Amino acid sequence: MFPVPQRPPSPDRAPLSCLIGRTVELDAIARKAVVQHHAAPCAVVASAFRSHGAWHIAEGAYGVLYPSGPEVQPESPFDLASVTKPFCALTLARLVRNGLVTLSTPLGALVQEALGTPSAQIPIELLLAHRSGLDGHRPLYEPLEQGRRFDRYQALQQAAMARRPECTGPAPVDGFPPTYSDLGYLLLGEAMARASARPLDALVQSEVCEPIGCDAAPARSWRQRDPYFDLRVVPTEDVPWRAGVLRGVVHDENAWALAGYGMCAHAGLFGSARDVARLGCAVLDVLAGRTSSWLSRADIDPLIRKRPGGSLRAGFDGKSPAGSSAGSVCSDETFGHLGFTGTSLWIDPVHSVVVVLLTNRVHPTRASDAIRRARPAVHDDLFRFGIEAASR
Repeated sequence: MFPVPQRPPSPDRAPLSCLIGRTVELDAIARKAVVQHHAAPCAVVASAFRSHGAWHIAEGAYGVLYPSGPEVQPESPFDLASVTKPFCALTLARLVRNGLVTLSTPLGALVQEALGTPSAQIPIELLLAHRSGLDGHRPLYEPLEQGRRFDRYQALQQAAMARRPECTGPAPVDGFPPTYSDLGYLLLGEAMARASARPLDALVQSEVCEPIGCDAAPARSWRQRDPYFDLRVVPTEDVPWRAGVLRGVVHDENAWALAGYGMCAHAGLFGSARDVARLGCAVLDVLAGRTSSWLSRADIDPLIRKRPGGSLRAGFDGKSPAGSSAGSVCSDETFGHLGFTGTSLWIDPVHSVVVVLLTNRVHPTRASDAIRRARPAVHDDLFRFGIEAASR
């Protein structure tokens, strides 16, 4: 067992107060994800609920980091993949609150690579809400895969040029029909960094993670504070052109190309289940009016309000009317996010319960889709546990 470093809280912040503990019930739920659903080599789960005026985060873990490897622990850091997006959306809300940018600021006013592209006049809110008209993905990393020099300026320009052919002219007020777009978030992260004149990872740490007492961070920050990070972190895929099994480096190829050991707004954070659960608890505290010093309900409303054309909100996704990966136990008002590596976060404001499932479902390959069957079943179990525990 490797020691887990404890980062001291910032002296001018008040971290989220909660009780954390491992339970046999949640160990069993994590085991089902691995053994019954064959979703991944390992899984860590968390269910956060309020009881007697305080947050409680119950955790469970099962499996090994890799065949014949060490057992996963509740505090093991995972590549959060697109669960990075809610962290960055809340960071943007902080920048708006502090007057550094507005949701209506056009991308081209902040990111010069976007000038002369169809994205130049797109308000950053539409990037946040996946309604900018951009394609979902482009292989910007291709030069690296082919052994050629990577041009960051050109990659950002290509992302800003990736307007879908059916999305022509200026964007409507509510944006174009929604298409989930990593490219939009990649550009949004650049806009946030340049609006504040600070690296994105420093922004996310100071504006979100420190205030709520969360240790999620990109690989670069983990390495600086944890000498055992490369041994404790959960591995992802075996990628030959990236020298084999990825461990302690972001799985997403575009994030790796653009940020290396740092982060982009669409991917790059590593963290534990309790880290992700803390984010959900902090959001519910804001919505319930239990805090306003970090963010207020008015600050968060643009991120979680329902928008036309689909379930995508702005930094979060809503629960789909049928067949949602969130499961069937949570309320219809539930919102959250999934990550490609096998991660998920769901927040239920009606029951005041947050659930988290972290797996490395892409190890050793992304080919399996068993996580699709596992997610709703595991989330249902976690929501049942949280709802029942809160009522005791």
